Amino acid sequence: MRKGSCCMFMSGVVGAVLLIMGIGLFVSGLFQTLIHNKLKGEITLTEGSKIFASWKNPPPPVYIQFFFFNLTNPEEFLKGEAKPRLTEMGPYTFRQYRPKRNVTFVDNGKKVSAYTVKSFVFLPEKSVGDLKVDMVTTVNIPAVAVMNRLKGMGFWVSSGVSMYMGSIGTTLFMTHTVEEMLWGFKDPLLTRLKTIKPDTDEYFGIMRNKNGSDDGEFVYHTGKQNYLDFGRIYTWKGEKMLSIWKTNQSNMINGSDGSGFHPFLSKEERLNVFTPDLCRSIHMRFEKEVEVKGIPAYRFTPPRAVLASGKNNPENEGFCLTPKNCLDDGVLDVSVCRNGAPVVVSFPHFHLGAEKYAKAIDGISPVHKLHQTFLDLNPTLGVPVRAMKRAQINIHLERVTGFLLTRNLNGTIFPILFLNESVVIDDASAARIQKLLLIVTLVSHFPLVLGALGIILLLVCIILVIRFYQNKPSAKKDTSYAPVSAKADDQDEKNGTYIGMTPVDKS
Repeated sequence: MRKGSCCMFMSGVVGAVLLIMGIGLFVSGLFQTLIHNKLKGEITLTEGSKIFASWKNPPPPVYIQFFFFNLTNPEEFLKGEAKPRLTEMGPYTFRQYRPKRNVTFVDNGKKVSAYTVKSFVFLPEKSVGDLKVDMVTTVNIPAVAVMNRLKGMGFWVSSGVSMYMGSIGTTLFMTHTVEEMLWGFKDPLLTRLKTIKPDTDEYFGIMRNKNGSDDGEFVYHTGKQNYLDFGRIYTWKGEKMLSIWKTNQSNMINGSDGSGFHPFLSKEERLNVFTPDLCRSIHMRFEKEVEVKGIPAYRFTPPRAVLASGKNNPENEGFCLTPKNCLDDGVLDVSVCRNGAPVVVSFPHFHLGAEKYAKAIDGISPVHKLHQTFLDLNPTLGVPVRAMKRAQINIHLERVTGFLLTRNLNGTIFPILFLNESVVIDDASAARIQKLLLIVTLVSHFPLVLGALGIILLLVCIILVIRFYQNKPSAKKDTSYAPVSAKADDQDEKNGTYIGMTPVDKS
């Protein structure tokens, strides 16, 4: 009895204490605060932090796919008889390596500078076709760039250059292999210009000089002082702002480079990303919850407003440098940072753009799933677990005074190619993140575990009490009669048996 009472007492007391402690710790948020502060201290761009090594040398493989648009009716389009008819070629896939070099801590460790060096290796097994064999017909970009530079130079100057271009066989369209289009070929027009202007590069390629190059020096906040600043760009090429657009807002260098974000993201946040390829910052908004290799993630994606025209999004007014010729939604003229070439960027197939751009060309059909740009981020750590960066390079074809080749052009935004830069977290990194998230979850929910143990012990106590009272002896007794045999030694003295009365407990 004493043992049972002791068990009841101890289970009741311990259960009550654990329940009270669990409720108190849960309400105070002590353990959650502790683990959050621990993570904020660990997720910094500092030597020895959990994130620094993978930031310097990202382990997951990054792939970049190129899809070219092949023009099948150049003569008809040039004569103005039909709109351009394009067929999509690709993908031509490359493995991209992006280690950071010259990593240096500055400002007493509050910031870190680095160069991201990019190199590319062709992967035929992940590609369709042969780089050296497949031919693509597209806009003669060097010729269009020259014509664009001569705008406003006068009819006679333009006409003279136009005749010269015709004499050396320059046309508005060209045909080259995919490899030449990407990595470069010797262009006849550029070779002639080099004799006049020696610093002219006589080779042209969309990715020319990109292999082994970098986008310049970035200086990042380490997040050591404020976890919200983790990975945020402080300067690019020594500047805190750009100087190519019309307004300060357009010239701002906002957010990170997309390789990492601060921990404890919320769905309401606006994530800013600076992209050197676009010569501007863009932002992303929460779209939906996803899961990648067992890791929960928030999908953030650029909304329509990012590439909306200034009339539909006042934030973008500064990106139009010629107010009378502003483009519509979904496209961005970046000629100002492309040496004057009339390059226009958009999402693939003019996704999220004005319908007129897609309708002006046969073979263009935007599909959200195939042409969307997105980042899947684990909200607890701010780590990208999957990303798709998709962008399209276009050339603005319009009539240029003095050039007969352009007489039938009407301002077409002509697609050249689109690229898909993708990365998915590798298995080893995913396992580490899953383990870390499990620890965070267990520590954060430790008060609930205590409370649950308290409830279990209290239930045990109640069960013991019930069983104790069920088995307790009753004070009420009854009397019954039982026959008693005569003692052996009384057999001779007494005749037969006798009746004795003994008390019997009532159960």
